Amino acid sequence: MAIISLANAKGGAGKTTAAVLLAAAYARKGKSVLVLDCDRFSSATDWCIKAGAKIDAISGVTSSNLAEHLRRNRGRYKHVIIDLSGASDMLIALASGLSDLVLVPVQGSVLDGQGAVHVFNIIDMVMQNTRSRVRRAVLLSRVNPLVTTRSLRQVQAMLGQKGIAVLATPIVERSAYRDMFERGCLLDNLDPAKTSNIDKAIANMAALLREVKTFIADDEHAQTPYSGICYGEERAAQPGKRDPFRRYAAASAASLAPSLSMPSA
Repeated sequence: MAIISLANAKGGAGKTTAAVLLAAAYARKGKSVLVLDCDRFSSATDWCIKAGAKIDAISGVTSSNLAEHLRRNRGRYKHVIIDLSGASDMLIALASGLSDLVLVPVQGSVLDGQGAVHVFNIIDMVMQNTRSRVRRAVLLSRVNPLVTTRSLRQVQAMLGQKGIAVLATPIVERSAYRDMFERGCLLDNLDPAKTSNIDKAIANMAALLREVKTFIADDEHAQTPYSGICYGEERAAQPGKRDPFRRYAAASAASLAPSLSMPSA
């Protein structure tokens, strides 16, 4: 059971959008998916109910019941997506320590970038206190496929200076995603006569899933900081097991650093 959390301290950064798109993409591949919805507006849950598509959702998730939901559903789903929209720092810390991967959606806004840095500071605290690694990366969201804006370059520079890994595959701005949310359906169920570039949206999400897979260890018993507390046992990493995140994060930081610099005032 792979657990992926979506977090950003700033509202409107695209956490719910990313959570639903990931869940829908996994469901399209025939994977069983559970969405744990921490948003008081339950937007992800509402979409899952409308779409069906073998995506289950639980709303009202808090720091007091998150671990219990994971215990009860352990082994029942291939993927669990945690939408941390509106979550407190405590809930972000707990979810981070229970996740195989934390993705931090960021749009082309410096405020989004600052919200992302706040989340990474929380994750750093979890890692320092548990002496364990949390796999994490920025997911660029609503990126214009044709234009790289000045704001987006500023955000990339801010993250690059802090050595934060950024996925190479962004969620591209597509009308297909908007229609998918409005109509409560999967991309495959949209009408090509009414929605453009459905095939490109599907290809975008397929590429994102391939990249996400490189972050998640193949070993289902891979260790997360709070797994022992949650499940009552240690999910110890196998001796000699290579951590794909360490190699990926180093390569990502190295590729970003030379090309990014803050623009002069």
